[in-house]
Amino acid sequence: MKITEKEVLQALGKVQDPDLKKDLVTLGMIENISITDKELNFSVVLTTPACPLKEKIKNDCLDALKSVAGDLEINIEMTSNVTSVRSKSMILPNVKNIIAVASGKGGVGKSTVTANLAVALAKSGANVGVIDADIFGPSIPTMFDCEHEQPGMVEEDGKNMLIPIEKYGVKLLSIGFLTPKDNAIIWRGPMASSALKQFISDVKWGELDYLLIDLPPGTSDIHLTLVQSVPVTGALIVTTPQKVAIADAQKGLAMFKQPQINVPLLGVIENMAFFTPEELPDNKYYLFGQGGGKLLSEKYDIPFLGEIPLVQSIRESGDSGYPAVMKDGITEESFSELAQNVARRVAIRNASKEKTKMVQMN
Repeated sequence: MKITEKEVLQALGKVQDPDLKKDLVTLGMIENISITDKELNFSVVLTTPACPLKEKIKNDCLDALKSVAGDLEINIEMTSNVTSVRSKSMILPNVKNIIAVASGKGGVGKSTVTANLAVALAKSGANVGVIDADIFGPSIPTMFDCEHEQPGMVEEDGKNMLIPIEKYGVKLLSIGFLTPKDNAIIWRGPMASSALKQFISDVKWGELDYLLIDLPPGTSDIHLTLVQSVPVTGALIVTTPQKVAIADAQKGLAMFKQPQINVPLLGVIENMAFFTPEELPDNKYYLFGQGGGKLLSEKYDIPFLGEIPLVQSIRESGDSGYPAVMKDGITEESFSELAQNVARRVAIRNASKEKTKMVQMN
């Protein structure tokens, strides 16, 4: 007797998404069921293409169907549709998730993390963009080897819109594309804030799953402008292990936790966590101390998303404009794992928390 679609759904109703703690049927993740005399076909729609639990979910589905599918060949297509809690609005209407990448202190590698995280997410199949919001010290053009490129322009509904530069599958915009490379930008705070507003509202970003905002160090006008301009899905805090960096990271973290701001914290990333010589890849030397990022995440009860090693190839990649995540080895593994963890936390945040509201401040 041929299995019915109802029986398939009953069986798959016992398979849980390990992160969201609900079954796949309730979550609406099962689609396109078709049954023939020889095959059972269906799709599992994951919450992100960077899902680290893809194989586990697939195997759990196969196990759940063994007792009811009989001799049918089971074919499962693992697809994805990145979740969002953003409403359609005039500003960035087709961007599903806006993620702030922040640090309390300069020099901790926040832009390096942003660049490699963006490329890693894009490699997984997501649509990704980056806004370089560090107006006075833009790094993204160098890290993507497009310092001499300029964004295009298109007119829409009587308004001029910038077209972002695209490199390695990531859409990019930075003040570095619009000003001479060697010129200092000597602006007061309101001018810098105005530039960020234009990067958000006057750019043809198109459809994006993740828009990463590479913020300047500290807590400044730029940070306030961001949270007042758009509802931010969540924030990532980048730090290095040593005490002075952790002390400053706490200030950046505390800003997002302010009641009037209240942006969810997706987690802590520890950069330059340990040094690994290329000739001794299994050795770890904790030059800046050990475990500072984990202690910070435990103190504030937020996820610890990963350790990025201090290796020469990351520095070389930043200088050459070829992100380290595109090379084989420990750096590719670290950034790919980070991308999976970030995508996972975004999906959990979207399933468990209300949408972030734009900040209203005088």
